[in-house]
Amino acid sequence: MCRSPTHAFLAALPKCEHHIHLEGSLAPSLLFTLAHQNKIALPSPEDDPSFASPVALLDRYTHFTSLDNFLHYYFIGIGVLIHAQDFEALAWDYFVRAKADGVVHAEVFFDPQAHTTRGVHYTTVRDGFKKACDKAEKDLGISTKLILCFLRDKPVMAAEATLEEARKDLESGLLSGVGLDSSEKQHPPGCFREVYKLAKAAGGRLTVHAGEEGPAEYIREALKELDVERIDHGIHLVDDLDLMKELAERRVLLTVCPLSNYRLRAVKEIRDLPIRTFLNEGVRFSLNSDDPAYFGGYILDNYCAVQEAFSLTVKEWENIATAAIEGSWCDAARKRVLLKQLSDVVEKPHL
Repeated sequence: MCRSPTHAFLAALPKCEHHIHLEGSLAPSLLFTLAHQNKIALPSPEDDPSFASPVALLDRYTHFTSLDNFLHYYFIGIGVLIHAQDFEALAWDYFVRAKADGVVHAEVFFDPQAHTTRGVHYTTVRDGFKKACDKAEKDLGISTKLILCFLRDKPVMAAEATLEEARKDLESGLLSGVGLDSSEKQHPPGCFREVYKLAKAAGGRLTVHAGEEGPAEYIREALKELDVERIDHGIHLVDDLDLMKELAERRVLLTVCPLSNYRLRAVKEIRDLPIRTFLNEGVRFSLNSDDPAYFGGYILDNYCAVQEAFSLTVKEWENIATAAIEGSWCDAARKRVLLKQLSDVVEKPHL
């Protein structure tokens, strides 16, 4: 429960989420339900007591030791997703929760390679997620963008094959862009330069996970080699002052995920995140939930955690929310609507 006296104000802020993996919103309750429906065998509780029940699994999620430790459970979980309606149900659960947290625009990631390698066709995944996105826009008033992510710990040729399957969706605008995720250590982004060049030629916008567990040099490499316009995570930017100045001048948006960084032990405490440094140096960033079912919080939980750690002012929150809106991939008309919503909240802060 948020203990900040500014909670009502934080809840009222119109939020843009740019860093949410739909597969990472798979709550243990839905995981067990889909496993039963689709006759998918989960690990035996004798082998891993975490799978004794949804409650036991949720408790296990509070004890991750690293990104790779989390990914072990992440990839077990997505094995229960088989049919288009499974992917739709998963995404819809996220959108309903996001709406309750004040999300007005969501740019959502999905990992097709994690499914096609299991024999689930790319179009099955895409269609399920796209149906939920359309429903969120119609029924919840959340504008959405769907972003395909390549798995960086898989061969580049696998990303090339995935891009070929998705090329028409990028060209048509059904997909807004591409990203690069999964285990960062020992997997520099520059290896994917040709894939990113092709994605951009197809009309896709470009982002990449960098500077989470990897060094600031990965951020520099992503900007130079992949020509990205956004950096996902990026907390190690503070290790390179010249690069930090460059990103501030170029108004490159970082999609920071506080609770994720804490749960995966990238930082010991939320207060160790470079939030204050980014604000002071003019680095633009948004706050996001990453894989909320695994990291103990959706977007409002992340806002509250940051407020409790840094005691930000209304003006600082306005600046964060403005950067998130302006750094979104929606059109100018939608941004004007969201900026007006933000102005209305700030003018009458819930303090």
